[in-house]
Amino acid sequence: MVIDDTLDDFETVVEAAHRAGVSNRIDHAVDAEVAATLLAGAPINTYAFVLLDYNLPGVDGLSFLRSLRSDPLHGKLPVVVFTASVNPRDRISFHAAGANAYFVKQLKFDECLDTLGRIFDQYLVTGGSSSAREALAMRGRPS
Repeated sequence: MVIDDTLDDFETVVEAAHRAGVSNRIDHAVDAEVAATLLAGAPINTYAFVLLDYNLPGVDGLSFLRSLRSDPLHGKLPVVVFTASVNPRDRISFHAAGANAYFVKQLKFDECLDTLGRIFDQYLVTGGSSSAREALAMRGRPS
């Protein structure tokens, strides 16, 4: 699942997934409320991980992460923060709240694709848990 209010950023994630050979479906939530709704109706292994932006309309990404970590069903879901914020305090706050990783969005398209490719490699191919790999098998094509 990608939680990002910017359609261009979501389309970049989909393009990076396509280039990386990721075949699972990628759900898009434009804010924390939509993400919470998607998660509420999802079995535990639906998502391999969440790619989360910090600056969202309404509830910000940090508040969403704190809420997610208290969820008994999805609280252990890996969360990778992918944001424009270069503020070291934000990185520290996200890690303290339980983020698995924190990446800054690159301005150059190719660099952004490379960063996303590394994220996919870690969380979908080599670093994913067995439940994450099983979740991949349950999902369809990128949307």
